[in-house]
Amino acid sequence: MTKTDIVRFDPTAPLERWPDLPPEEVAEGSPVQRGRMWIDDKARGLTAGIWDCTAMVSHWMDYPVNEFMIVLEGEVTIVEKTRETTIRAGESFILPKGLHCIWKQAGYMKKFFVIFEDPIERPKLDGLRCIKLDPEVALSPSTPPGADMLVSGKPSQHAHEFFEDASGQWTVGIWDTTAYHRKVIDFPRHELMHLFEGAVTLLDDTGKSQTFTAGDTFFIPLGNRNAWKCDGYLRKIYCIFQPNVAAAIKAAE
Repeated sequence: MTKTDIVRFDPTAPLERWPDLPPEEVAEGSPVQRGRMWIDDKARGLTAGIWDCTAMVSHWMDYPVNEFMIVLEGEVTIVEKTRETTIRAGESFILPKGLHCIWKQAGYMKKFFVIFEDPIERPKLDGLRCIKLDPEVALSPSTPPGADMLVSGKPSQHAHEFFEDASGQWTVGIWDTTAYHRKVIDFPRHELMHLFEGAVTLLDDTGKSQTFTAGDTFFIPLGNRNAWKCDGYLRKIYCIFQPNVAAAIKAAE
């Protein structure tokens, strides 16, 4: 099980040399990759951290995991049979498990990542494609926390979901909220957040607090005890793993 401390993702964190990619996966280049893992929940197949790599081009492949990425430096082009998508520094994207594609990286690249490697084989989703997130996407109303969880008035909240994996447990989208304060809870999911606008302070039941502002990326692990204090408008990317026992049982039947 992963640790339950909130993790601030640091783009300048020191990285360790990671093993070379298998030669059969590389069509061009001699890539050198480094990384640092901040979240490693082996039981659920969820990992998150930071990675960099020198230039490379892969062979055609069926992407082996669900992965959400925020590009910090450089760029990458995802080649599909009928289109190409280039993602540059400051942008984010999703590669769904099973996507038939080429990873084409002309130079150095650094990224934050969240990977869900589903331990259960499931039917391949239809219409798989590389998804680049649009920070300005229109949002639809979403359900705010219940009154029993609030120590403030009820906020107005909206969301747009870009992707849900085949298990129904791993989702990526954009969400916003007006100001609100929530009581301390045992956080019921793993969630990476990247803030576009606003700020939030997360407090534990001992009084320790961490504040995150626009441009910050952080991860709240499953089971972390925290209260949410947001004094104004906030807009964020979310990448959530919400354990779903029913989904796992259904897939195994």
